[in-house]
Amino acid sequence: MLQGLGIQALVNICSHIIFIILTWHALQAIRFDEIFKKKRVFEARLVMVLLTITIGSTVSHFFIDLINWTQQIIYLF
Repeated sequence: MLQGLGIQALVNICSHIIFIILTWHALQAIRFDEIFKKKRVFEARLVMVLLTITIGSTVSHFFIDLINWTQQIIYLF
């Protein structure tokens, strides 16, 4: 039982990391430096990092919830 929790925790961590990396690569296409004023490079990078973490973890939570819900469907019958 505890081993199952450990495996689930490892899958969740890997899922978050994978989706954060995918989001980072996707957000590279957006020109944040044009949105921000000149000499605000740090703020632009900070917004990009925070946006990456927010979007990546939200998508990861969605897929983790979807997997958990599909595993719980067997209790319906």
